[in-house]
Amino acid sequence: MNQNSVQISQGEEIIYVEMTVKEALALTGAKFNMNHKLETDAIKKLKQRLEDKLLHPNH
Repeated sequence: MNQNSVQISQGEEIIYVEMTVKEALALTGAKFNMNHKLETDAIKKLKQRLEDKLLHPNH
């Protein structure tokens, strides 16, 4: 096994993250000059949802 690979037992499960269209666009690289927080807020939501799923798999 490659020592750089990561094994995640829930890796094929679907997760749902609620975010605005603007937040999703910011994650794709779109820039919003008047609101730089969009991307960081979207990343926080995504990280929180992943953490919830990986640390509390019954949710």
